[in-house]
Amino acid sequence: MTKQKATNVHWHHGEISRADRARLIKQRGATLWFTGLSGSGKSTVAVALEQRLYEMGHLSYRLDGDNIRLGINKNLGFSAEDRAENIRRIGEIAKLFADTGVITLSSFISPYREDRDRVREIHGAAELTFIEVFVDCPLAEAEKRDPKGLYKKARAGEIKNFTGIDDPYEAPLNPEIHLQTADMTLEEEVETVIGYLQQNGYLGEQ
Repeated sequence: MTKQKATNVHWHHGEISRADRARLIKQRGATLWFTGLSGSGKSTVAVALEQRLYEMGHLSYRLDGDNIRLGINKNLGFSAEDRAENIRRIGEIAKLFADTGVITLSSFISPYREDRDRVREIHGAAELTFIEVFVDCPLAEAEKRDPKGLYKKARAGEIKNFTGIDDPYEAPLNPEIHLQTADMTLEEEVETVIGYLQQNGYLGEQ
């Protein structure tokens, strides 16, 4: 667990509550955490889901692995320590988005269960919802897709600490949503997530 370095700092509460914000935008905030191998389709599903939610009149925002590493996490690499800090930071950002009432779509390989569980704990401590979405794709299929040519480079030794090749991926044990990307169409995946959100009351004023 990351320790608090700054001293004499205190959370400043405002006058507008989470319930007030939910009534304003007529939805409940939550973080959907898409995890899976590189090439599994995490970002593809999140992009399509964001579009579908927009068409339904719901506010969402995507936090994508590469995008975050081009900005707030540009100083982090791919060692186990840096991966953990990468996920911790984005977990805190996702928590803030969810607190505003936004449906936050976080797409990260996030290979280690401990790191994902820590993000869940961050949300739980704030009484916010964390929904783990396992974008399940066999390694052979992910390598076949290889949209960025990363597996080819990893197999050639040009990329070190690559998840699924020379670094492990720890699959979720009990994800709230399990998408089998080798057997489902993109539309089926999106509708599966939409169905979960509807059934659990996230797409309506509470």
